[in-house]
Amino acid sequence: MGFTPGPSDPFIELMRPPPGETPAQAMARQKRELDAQKRSDAIDESIKQAREQAKKERNIIKVLLLGQSESGKSTTLKNFRMRYSREDWEKERDGWRAVVQLNIVRSITTILSVMEAELSGEVPAESDGDDATQVGDNEEMKFTDRHQLLMIRLAPLRGVEAELKRRLGAGSEPVQPSLPMIATPFDPVNDAAVVRRTDPEFAVRSWKDVLEREGRPPHMEEASGDLDRVTDTIASCKDDMKGLWEDKTVRLALRRRKLRLPDSAGFFLNDLERIASRDYVVSDNDIVRARLRTVGIQEHRLKFKHGPFDNPKGKEGSGWEWRMFDVGGCRTSRAAWLPFFDNVNVIIFLSPVSVFDQRLEEDPRVNRLEDSIILWTSICGSKLLAKTQLILFLNKCDLLRRKLKRGIKVKTFLPSYGDRPNEVIPVVKYLREKFKDIQKHASPEIRSTYIYPTTVTDTEATAVTLESVRDGVLRENLATSQLI
Repeated sequence: MGFTPGPSDPFIELMRPPPGETPAQAMARQKRELDAQKRSDAIDESIKQAREQAKKERNIIKVLLLGQSESGKSTTLKNFRMRYSREDWEKERDGWRAVVQLNIVRSITTILSVMEAELSGEVPAESDGDDATQVGDNEEMKFTDRHQLLMIRLAPLRGVEAELKRRLGAGSEPVQPSLPMIATPFDPVNDAAVVRRTDPEFAVRSWKDVLEREGRPPHMEEASGDLDRVTDTIASCKDDMKGLWEDKTVRLALRRRKLRLPDSAGFFLNDLERIASRDYVVSDNDIVRARLRTVGIQEHRLKFKHGPFDNPKGKEGSGWEWRMFDVGGCRTSRAAWLPFFDNVNVIIFLSPVSVFDQRLEEDPRVNRLEDSIILWTSICGSKLLAKTQLILFLNKCDLLRRKLKRGIKVKTFLPSYGDRPNEVIPVVKYLREKFKDIQKHASPEIRSTYIYPTTVTDTEATAVTLESVRDGVLRENLATSQLI
């Protein structure tokens, strides 16, 4: 039986036109009511879309890779992609060939520049306090006609370097001539903090653009010919490059000049027989170690279709997506970090443990380990990141081991280390406790500590770490979502 409203029904009273309403007033009232209804409908639609978006993003985790320059962020991202995005990884493999070639050629031309400086009598620059070893009096450097011949025979590699840079950098935006240099992304930027970029290292805007362009078959014979000429020239210089790299006098010159080649240089130069060949095929380890500096933000998406916490019934829609962002780590790039802190779920922070005796390239006044600690403290103490899961990689344990074996004393550069053993495990344990204490005391809210000693160039060992990180991240995000 239906409800028949009586004369006192409040809804009838509310909708009844006011007494004595003119036609013009009625039109105005109806327009107001229509506008109000449109606003109400728009709000309802906005709420509906927000709910649908939240439902879609329920299984999306935003991950930031942070740390100073050359801390291992890009290498960590490569490890994630190699393990969890294998199809895309394979598509890009051929694109890395030119990058590896540039790494080799750039190392050789850098060594040639050192030899030129030695032969011209140029006085070496003062030491910046890094791990360079002094050349003893009994290790006199004597360059011979053979060295002069090596320099002449390897001269074509300068043209190869220019050609590779042209190919890899095609379409890249020019690097800004001046950028703000700040210690943490939360520091104010002022005129005094703006510095002109003097870093000569080659850089591109994005991995993706370079790899997609280099990886696909060339459409023009000219492009194919350029790449073949590069490969032929490198292959023809293989024996001379090996001779240069293995020469004792050259090694002494590098030590005298305190030249620190990229960490990956030795890996490539020690394997020239394989890499400097016409039939060279890029390996996974080559890609992980290949250095290609980027000045833009790298975003990559990983999909975990069979994660350990997927829907146990296998319903559609199960699985997780990670949106990973790799941002520039030098002090001139940190002002760009702040916008990426919005709604971030996880920060993987990389602190290289081998840099206790080195200084920042962009600011030689600052010790690299000190810079890393300052940066970690600011991230831990940020209220904006109070609910963000923090994961710390104490990276480059392999390089730490090499330094300690050469007799470099940690306490010389880190007096608080005291008389503890100058060995890898005690050093890493000491630093782990220091970083753990910083997180405990600086964090606005209580949160768990996740710290892993790593060597991210060791892909097998890193794979085990990534499994643990993946499981921990998914578990914590499920708990936050009150799903477990």
